[in-house]
Amino acid sequence: MTPDSSRLHVVDALRGFAIVSIMLLHNIEHFDFYYKPEGLPLWMVTLDKGIWDTLFFLFGGKSYAIFALLFGLTFFIQSDNQARRGRDFRGRFAWRLMLLLLFGIINSSFYQGDILMIYAVIGLVLIPVARLGGRSVFWIALILMLQPYEWFILIKGLQDPGATLADPVSWSYFSRTGEYITGDSLLRTWIGNLTIGKPAVLYWNWENGRVFQTASLFMFGMLAGRRKLFVQSDTSGNFWSRTLLVASVAFIPLFIIKSNIEGWIGHEAISRPASTIVTSWSNMAFMLVLVSGFVLFYWNTRLHGTLNIFSTYGRMSLSNYVMQSVLGTFIYYGYGLGLYKYTGATLCLIIGILLAVMQGCFSAWWLRHHNKGPLETLWHNATWIGAK
Repeated sequence: MTPDSSRLHVVDALRGFAIVSIMLLHNIEHFDFYYKPEGLPLWMVTLDKGIWDTLFFLFGGKSYAIFALLFGLTFFIQSDNQARRGRDFRGRFAWRLMLLLLFGIINSSFYQGDILMIYAVIGLVLIPVARLGGRSVFWIALILMLQPYEWFILIKGLQDPGATLADPVSWSYFSRTGEYITGDSLLRTWIGNLTIGKPAVLYWNWENGRVFQTASLFMFGMLAGRRKLFVQSDTSGNFWSRTLLVASVAFIPLFIIKSNIEGWIGHEAISRPASTIVTSWSNMAFMLVLVSGFVLFYWNTRLHGTLNIFSTYGRMSLSNYVMQSVLGTFIYYGYGLGLYKYTGATLCLIIGILLAVMQGCFSAWWLRHHNKGPLETLWHNATWIGAK
C-alpha cells in the first residue's frame, strides 16, 4: 500500500472500532434509558454488573473521544486535499457542518444521545485555527483539554468549601424522559427526544467537560494529520510506541484518583469540579492507550487482517451510526419492541454484537457495489453542490 492508502485504511478501521464499541455501550444503556429489569436471578444480576462495569471501563468516555480525534483528522485530510488544488476548504467545511447538523437533528429524534449535532456546532472551532501554526494550535488544544471552566469552579470551591451546589440541570430533564420513552407513540418519542432529551444531553455534555474536551480533540486530530501520524513510518511507529507507554503509566494514578476523589474530598464544591477534571484526563489517557495500541497492532502484518474487519464499518460510519439509533431505539423503546423491560446488560451485549455483525455484513455488501455509504454519498454530494 502507498503511504496515503495505508493512512486511510488504518483510520477507517479505527473509526469502525470506535463505532462498534459505541454501539455496544448504547445497547447496554438501552439507548439512554437506564432501567433494570425485575425478577432476574442473582447470577444474572451479578453477570450484568460485571459486563456493565467492564464495558464502561474499556469504552465509556473513550470511544466517543476516538471518534472526535478522527473527526479533526478527517478535516485536515479534506482541507489538505483541497489546498493541493489551490482551494480554501473552510467555507465548504462550514456548509458541511450545517448538513451534519441536519443529520444530527434527524438522528436526535430517534436517539437523544446523538453526538452529530454537538460535533456540527463544536466543529466550527476548526475554522479559525486551521491556518495557525502547529505550536499555536497545540497550546490552544492543551488549554482546552485542561478544562479551564472546571478550574474556575474549583477555585471558587476552594474559596468557599461549604458552598452548596445545585443539582446538575441535566437531571431535571433526564428525569422526564421516561414519560415518552416507555410510551407506544413514535411521534411522541420524536417530540420528547428533541424537546426534553436533547436539552438533557446538551447540558450533560457541558456539565461533564465534554465541550472543551471535544474541541481539544478536534484540534489534536488535525495536528495528527499534519504530522502524518497515521501514515506508517518509523517516525510514526516510534510516536505511537512512546504514546502507548506514557499513556499507560499516566492512566494508573489518574484512574485511582478518579475512583476515590469524592471519598477523599468531603466538600462537594471542591470534589465535583475536581472529579470532572480528573475523569476527563483519565479517559483521555486510556483513549490514547486504545488508539496507539490499535494502530501498532494494525501495522503488525500478522494482526492486520483481523483488525481490518472494522474498515468497511468505518467507511460507512455516518450511515452505521444513524442506523444504530433507528434500530436500537426500536428494539428497546416503548414504541417498538419495548425490550428495555426484559433485558439486562448481558442480553443487551448479545443484541449489540448481533447488530454489529449485521451492520458489518451490510457495509461490506454495500461497498462492493458503491464507493461510499448511502448517507456518506448524500453528505458528499450536498457538500459539493454548486462546485465545479
